[in-house]
Amino acid sequence: MRNTNIEVSKNQNENGLSLLRRFSRRMQESGIIQKVKGKRYSERAESKLSIKNRALKRMAKRKEMERLRKLGKLPATR
Repeated sequence: MRNTNIEVSKNQNENGLSLLRRFSRRMQESGIIQKVKGKRYSERAESKLSIKNRALKRMAKRKEMERLRKLGKLPATR
């Protein structure tokens, strides 16, 4: 996202509240807030190492379950 500067200067007879309201309106019109909120929950791609580790854990668990089934400590699957 490129840098966007929103600049609002106070008019001569303008109070702070209307200045803030004008600034907020310009921010909404620029679309910066929507872009930031959209990126807020984006997730990174999972690394190859974590995928590999998860697969190794799954394989080890399967092997252990099969061992327990052969020993008769778990019921056989259908």
